[in-house]
Amino acid sequence: MKKNEKVLVVAREVIFKNEHWQGLKTENLDYYLNLIKNNFQFRLRNEIENDSSWQQIIPYIVFNFQDKYFLYHYLKLAGEKRLKNDYLLGIGGHINPIDLRLGEDILEVGSMREWNEEVLYKGNLLEKKLIGILNDEKRPVEAVHLGLVYLFVGDSPKIFVREKDVLEGKLIELKDLGKHVKKTGGWAPIVYQEYLSKFLRGER
Repeated sequence: MKKNEKVLVVAREVIFKNEHWQGLKTENLDYYLNLIKNNFQFRLRNEIENDSSWQQIIPYIVFNFQDKYFLYHYLKLAGEKRLKNDYLLGIGGHINPIDLRLGEDILEVGSMREWNEEVLYKGNLLEKKLIGILNDEKRPVEAVHLGLVYLFVGDSPKIFVREKDVLEGKLIELKDLGKHVKKTGGWAPIVYQEYLSKFLRGER
């Protein structure tokens, strides 16, 4: 955590004013995007990190190349103890004041900044789309975050983590993805079970 880092948050009561859900919400996405963009503020991360009255908005980008998806995990020396050994499908992180640009969508700017900071991709992105908004209250680390889950489709398998000293990543075939994420407690199993696994069953 960066000292004095400010992150984009929205009051929990605003997000869940009309509806509360657990898992991946795939309907009325535009409504919630507008809700976030019209009600966000920046708060010091160290002051709200464990305060569930605020939802920290996190872009969570799932990368797809052909029938493979990018999966990564923290190595033993990684600093985020709450997520150690969990496999992650999503690339991303907090949105910061630096993402405020006149005339541009702060959520899109923030997601692309995180993408470029976290991975080196030697290819072209053919598609970028929001597939759902994720709320998970099973563990404290997820309860204070709200995930904006994007699917990025690329034309090359050349994707690499930048922080090789703390992360390890690789592309995994969809048919093998489940066994890697089913025992983890993070967002990965929810995205897999509620979205990606439907491709295996022919539901998408």
